Amino acid sequence: MQPFEIVTGKAAPILASNVDTDVIMPKQFLKGIDRSGLDKGVFFDLRFLKSGDLNPEFVLNQPAWSAASFLVVGPNFGCGSSREHAVWGLKQLGVRALIGTSFAGIFYDNCQRNGVLAIQLAESELRALARVVSQQSTTTISVDLPNQTIKLSDGSAIAFKIDGLRKESLMLGLDAIGSTLQKSEQIRAFETQHLAQNPWLG
Repeated sequence: MQPFEIVTGKAAPILASNVDTDVIMPKQFLKGIDRSGLDKGVFFDLRFLKSGDLNPEFVLNQPAWSAASFLVVGPNFGCGSSREHAVWGLKQLGVRALIGTSFAGIFYDNCQRNGVLAIQLAESELRALARVVSQQSTTTISVDLPNQTIKLSDGSAIAFKIDGLRKESLMLGLDAIGSTLQKSEQIRAFETQHLAQNPWLG
């Protein structure tokens, strides 16, 4: 996975509550045998008109927020089914981090496993951030994971908290298997000791 340290880019506001995984990645995009092309499926029914043309009203199709690296989202983002395709698609679309007040549990874990940073802020902090990035002239922010800050275009910063293990994995670009392999020496030592104490298992 791509390591996450300091990333600068546009932040797009998608502030509706309870945006579920079927909205993020509709079911017709779950039929493939691999992950290719999932970027087209992200917010498909919002991004595209029935004609197939881009919907000019949708925020990600507007010049100020196109190719956004970050989404500033409403509460309980990613609720509904546990489809990991939703995170795969967001990542393929170029989304590096989601910033909200709360995320559905399985979706939050899927973000971690796939290198997408999910940041939880207090409601007042999120409102302040949303006000700034909703203005076309101030959409650019920098997310500094090592220092756990979000830097806004006006020079102000918002601090955020993150579990130490999640932070380390994201900074090193490690998925769950990669994180486990970081402990390979300890695992082998345990196996050796355990077999020595229980030789009938060998």
